[in-house]
Amino acid sequence: MGTAAGSSPASAGRPRPASRTEVVVGDDGLARPAWASTDPLLREYYDTEWGLPVRDERGFFERLSLEAFQSGLSWATILRKRPAFRSAFADFDPELVAQFGDVDVERLMADAGIVRNARKIDATIGNARATLTLRERGGLADLVWSFAPARTPMPRTTAEVPATSPESVALAKELRSAGFSFVGPTTMFALMEAVGVVDTHLLDSHRRGSSGIWSPDGTRA
Repeated sequence: MGTAAGSSPASAGRPRPASRTEVVVGDDGLARPAWASTDPLLREYYDTEWGLPVRDERGFFERLSLEAFQSGLSWATILRKRPAFRSAFADFDPELVAQFGDVDVERLMADAGIVRNARKIDATIGNARATLTLRERGGLADLVWSFAPARTPMPRTTAEVPATSPESVALAKELRSAGFSFVGPTTMFALMEAVGVVDTHLLDSHRRGSSGIWSPDGTRA
């Protein structure tokens, strides 16, 4: 998830401030981008989850699904609805979601706890089925990680955080060819940020280089 800007989970997963916002030092003495500095939920997400490596299939499917639902909405909205999404979509177990049918779609469209968008619901079910098919090629997680760049961005301001990359464009194309939908380059870049495939933490953030994958200077750890 991702997905925001300065890198926040919202480019598909990240809210982008309108100005060139630097880090904000919190009352705990830690520096964070503006999007993660005030809302307690976003701050917790930034400190403990966003950008840390995800390697398991279910974790990837959940984040892929939430990034798709976030499209056109704020990441804070999706994060607040996350427990309801997990309940509605069988804790994002792709094997269970792949079996959803018309009755499940009706149930989901009546669930006020989630985002009731028919196209996104259908895409999530279709993506679960595509996730199972990908097991024949090593799985969803391995596929996404295979698009990790040689270096990761080194943004000092939120304005310097890219919304896409050559790798996210290529990943989006590969996933579409594998039967996935709602996987455009911007959404896939937000996914890559959320799961640690790229590190777009601002250089002055306390989270920069904390994933164990990337060093603060943008090289592999």
